[in-house]
Amino acid sequence: MTNLTIQEEVHIPIGPVTLTGNLAVPENAKGLVIFSHGSGSSRLSARNQFVAEHLQRSAFGTLLFDLLTPEEDQRQDNRFDITLITQRLIEATNFVLKDSRLTNYNVGYFGASTGAAAALGAAAALGDIVKAVVSRGGRPDLADAVLPDVQSPTLLIVGGLDEEVVDLNRQAQDRLQCLKDVEIVPDATHLFEEPGALEMAAQLATDWFRKYLQPSKQHPLQQNQP
Repeated sequence: MTNLTIQEEVHIPIGPVTLTGNLAVPENAKGLVIFSHGSGSSRLSARNQFVAEHLQRSAFGTLLFDLLTPEEDQRQDNRFDITLITQRLIEATNFVLKDSRLTNYNVGYFGASTGAAAALGAAAALGDIVKAVVSRGGRPDLADAVLPDVQSPTLLIVGGLDEEVVDLNRQAQDRLQCLKDVEIVPDATHLFEEPGALEMAAQLATDWFRKYLQPSKQHPLQQNQP
């Protein structure tokens, strides 16, 4: 059982709407990971909740929130409006940074499917505010124009059987100018539903955040700089 110092529902005001989120921060947290879910999903995504609980057990705080209101989610085009959901993620990040309980934590993103494009777009916009990005089964091609602007160390996790998305992530890897890597989970399809696949993705994400999100960790390219 993970001991959480914060476990609450939060309400994030963004312009005319208010988005609902679930915030969980364990004792002695090493950082805070904000989730960006895929189209047709929500903060209640079972897969993202699984990854969030894995991160919490490794002493990372998590924020899962709805990128759209229930009314907005009824419109299919909103789900694929990358500009809109990217701005929502930026606003949610600013909301977190204003919370005095959370200001000491480095922030990272975990994006799934279309939400990964939003995570990369928000990371490009916010610069070194975002310390690390992980994408699971992501569509980084939907953020293609801003990929060269991403500074955050970025891990792209893809199912080995998700062949089209593997190709898209390989192309994105070439476009990214930051520290980056692609990890292929063997025999996994797009939703990582195969036995052990989601566990492997969660562990890969946790290892990446341990490497780049913890405050004591120095950017490898900066180690020799004065």
